[in-house]
Amino acid sequence: MRFDAAEPVAIVGIAALYPGVQGPEEYWQLLNDEFPAPTTSRATPGLDAIEVDVARFGIPPAQARSMARMQILMLEAARQCLADAGHPERVLPVERTDVITGTCFGLDRQHANALRVEASRHVREVERAALSAGAGSDSARQAAEELRLLLARRLHGSPHDRVGEMASTIPARIATAFKFHGRTLAMESADATSYAGVAQAVLNLRGGLSDAVLLVAGQRRESPLFAKALDAKGLTSTANRPFPADGSGSNSISNSGSGFVLGEGVGALLLKRLSTAVRDGDRIYATILDCSLRHDPRPGPFAASPSVALRHSTAVGSLRAAAVLPETVQYVECVGSGVAPEVRAELAALAALHEGAAAGSVAVGSVKDRLGHTFANAGVAALSKVALALHHRRGPPGRAPGAAAGFARSGTPLRPVGAGRPWPPGEEGHPRRATVHGTSLTGTLCHLVLEEHDGTGSHDGTDRYDSTDRHSRPSDTEALRPPRPPASPYAVGNTASGTEPIAVVALAGWFADSPDAESFWQAVRSGVSRIGPVPETVLDRELYYAPGALSLTHSYTDQGGHTALPTAPPPGLRISPSRHASMDGAQRLALAVAAQLLAGRGTTAPGGRGLIAVGSNLGLSRERRLNAESSLQDLEDTVARLDALGGLSPLRRKSLLTSLREHLGPPDEGVRGDLLDGCLASGIAALLANEYGLDAVPLAVEAACASSLAAIDVAVGALRAGTADFAIAGGVELACNARDMVLCSALGLLSHSRNAPFDAGADGFTPGDGCGLFLLKRYGDALRDGDDVLGLVRGVGASNDAKSLIAPDVAGQTRAMERAFAQVDFAPSAVDYLEAHGTGTKVGDRVEIAAVAEVYGGAPRARPLTIGSAKSFYGHTFAAAGSAGLLRTLLAMRARTLPPNTNLRTLNPALDLAAVPAVVPTEPSVWVRQPGQPRRAAVSSFGTGGINYHVLVEEHEEHMDGAR
Repeated sequence: MRFDAAEPVAIVGIAALYPGVQGPEEYWQLLNDEFPAPTTSRATPGLDAIEVDVARFGIPPAQARSMARMQILMLEAARQCLADAGHPERVLPVERTDVITGTCFGLDRQHANALRVEASRHVREVERAALSAGAGSDSARQAAEELRLLLARRLHGSPHDRVGEMASTIPARIATAFKFHGRTLAMESADATSYAGVAQAVLNLRGGLSDAVLLVAGQRRESPLFAKALDAKGLTSTANRPFPADGSGSNSISNSGSGFVLGEGVGALLLKRLSTAVRDGDRIYATILDCSLRHDPRPGPFAASPSVALRHSTAVGSLRAAAVLPETVQYVECVGSGVAPEVRAELAALAALHEGAAAGSVAVGSVKDRLGHTFANAGVAALSKVALALHHRRGPPGRAPGAAAGFARSGTPLRPVGAGRPWPPGEEGHPRRATVHGTSLTGTLCHLVLEEHDGTGSHDGTDRYDSTDRHSRPSDTEALRPPRPPASPYAVGNTASGTEPIAVVALAGWFADSPDAESFWQAVRSGVSRIGPVPETVLDRELYYAPGALSLTHSYTDQGGHTALPTAPPPGLRISPSRHASMDGAQRLALAVAAQLLAGRGTTAPGGRGLIAVGSNLGLSRERRLNAESSLQDLEDTVARLDALGGLSPLRRKSLLTSLREHLGPPDEGVRGDLLDGCLASGIAALLANEYGLDAVPLAVEAACASSLAAIDVAVGALRAGTADFAIAGGVELACNARDMVLCSALGLLSHSRNAPFDAGADGFTPGDGCGLFLLKRYGDALRDGDDVLGLVRGVGASNDAKSLIAPDVAGQTRAMERAFAQVDFAPSAVDYLEAHGTGTKVGDRVEIAAVAEVYGGAPRARPLTIGSAKSFYGHTFAAAGSAGLLRTLLAMRARTLPPNTNLRTLNPALDLAAVPAVVPTEPSVWVRQPGQPRRAAVSSFGTGGINYHVLVEEHEEHMDGAR
């Protein structure tokens, strides 16, 4: 089946959960109230007032206690959105329905878990402080135990906490609840998060990777730290004024007294290709004609782009891609951040875009006047508003903007929305049209073009759809079409799909004590594991190490593939020592790996528009730690009132608190402006874009242990769709930390010794630290640019089991493999090597080999499939695991050497390798290519929540000459 890369995408379902609002009808009512009470008002009940029956989603009580509140709200939003679209009466294509979620900053369960682990240190310090203040040893010990029990009751730990806290568990839980088997991932791009989610959904639908996408995005006030961090950047205000009066002309935020109020909300959109929605008889709120994202890379602390020119060019390019003339746009949903310099830039770009239009012909508004800034949810809130307005053919009212720049001048084409009014049809037969703007504080700009769906057949009737018909005048159509990309010199020869290979033109990695790709490969060749005891600074053994039984407070292993982090920024970058120190460890590690990735390319950065997709944990350790420290500082009164310390005099109690403060540090007297930068997961990608001057949209992706390959999948999709000319993709995580080791031990996931994939004695995985990044281009572009092609990504398959959050599933893994092979022109029998997920759990290894046998054992093979896993050397690096596997595979392909496994003493007899057939070698061997074909390999990653990815790679054919 052929898919049109320009086909409109239909919005067929909407959900809205905001303070005082439940459902699209109540949301529409809020939007139409002339003088609504702001949802950010203290008098309005927050999201916590929304009651959700989790039992209806089939969630066991043991797991429900460990779920983040956001997970519960997003489940309800998903149910509401699907019901709004007619589900379950109207059946969805469950095999090809994706679930994408967007959140920003940490979740409450992440905070509680981090605090619970860090509290052990606090309890110890309370005991020591009590002793130094003169309390007897018995009283001090009793005080510590009293505090420990109090915190345990407040934070209610559970073995399922590690699963319940993960952002990627949310889309996985939704997929499981509604039996969806498509792609499943969580995303974050600061306040452009839901815009990035929409862009990804549009790519998946237009590229034929899915038939429906459920996008859910939400923001809660999870902790006071988030608001403090925003306030430290000078971004917040006490009132919702999207277009503040600014007569001073000053560029200083503080001088203009402007900003936004942080709101909260959860919303959802169900999206389909227009032709599919029409075929299915769906009620269509509106159609998305284009969704364009650009990035303004500026070094230094994160800030929204001030560029009028980039805003203008982004809008021009988006309208051109939609084949829409600016004069046919009747309404603009602005960012309306309330930050005066940003408002001026946005309105100036809009005025230039619509220059020549009649005065006041373009209405301008922002949903922030009702909701405040809902951050990760902002795009869904804005799109839902505009889609409902187009559907009802009525423009909602807005708050008067005062003397905001851009409205103050007479004769401007822009006019602020005032009272609500009917939305008239466009002139000359044009349908009603609107654009939606978005930005992020990391520098990303977003522009979407929406159009009403009137059901009269203008786009109905593929054929139902003609990509050149946008009701534009015929003489304008050719000028509006975006330029065609140059023809690829690569003859794909793929009758299955015609998908162009994606070239890997650079790679870099840092895992455990291997700080670059060369040392990584040398360690693999040596056959010696890099796993060992983690440093005492990482795991305080007195507090957290207790070999033996499972525990909610201790790890039964002290082994890991630990990485010593860079202490200084890479040479050539103008990053101050204090700013570098304030970064999260994952940010510092990725920055160092990016320096290796881009080294050797001179000073010339990759050209054109790009994407940086980094797989990571969406709740960074720095944010969790700072939140825990802040919470512990608030426990002073609790400590002072402990019954066990009742015998202390007031003077000795004061001495105790003084001693405790010396350990915790001084009370929070202010928050640095760069605090937020070090707590954003997408800040990893934004650092790379901004410090290296790359015109590349930054994105964080979490798909549990499959995060790296999910990032590769996002990058490949963008390159093939032409929305990016280059991409940097991979993953990073620092899994060797007390919090993760305790949480994983509680669930019995860790090995009591070392990672030993496929071994009869395998009993779990060992955590590891690492980062792997890859520079990707379309194959034709790489050849044109004379790049050194290190390998080709030929296909990426993805699926969700939709069965269990923790138990692996043969059918789900098989589905991902089969989808990868549907994209290529060769069979599984042509693959020589499989870099397996290979966690080293008995069930996981057995299920994985069974799935491999289902797909790879279906046809005779010239020789056995070689199977291996990088985890035997470096441990399980969680979000970075897929990048370790892909790095090992590409380096093996370059060296023409099949890599060995380590820690393998006795092959597990329960693995039916003969059914493939396959071998698991313990020594390196020459990789002899099969006659007449390049060396080919596959990389698998399977994540908690039933998330499965399978990537097919092959060597560049130039490397085949003379190879044996």
